[in-house]
Amino acid sequence: MKITYDVSKDLLYIRLDDQPQPVINRRVSESVVLDIGEGDRIVGIEILDASESLALERLLPVQFQVLQETALV
Repeated sequence: MKITYDVSKDLLYIRLDDQPQPVINRRVSESVVLDIGEGDRIVGIEILDASESLALERLLPVQFQVLQETALV
């Protein structure tokens, strides 16, 4: 499992299955989208506007990666 947080998009993504595979997106609420893979298995969970619905600092001690917006040179 891998958790990433994109600061510029305020998007938290929880990847449950690391195997490359085609997925379809299924929106289950205003702020939650599931990535459905082979066999109708949930392979990822996308949380939009994450800072509004989650206390990101409380995810600790879970390790997660924060993606920063990078400037093009």
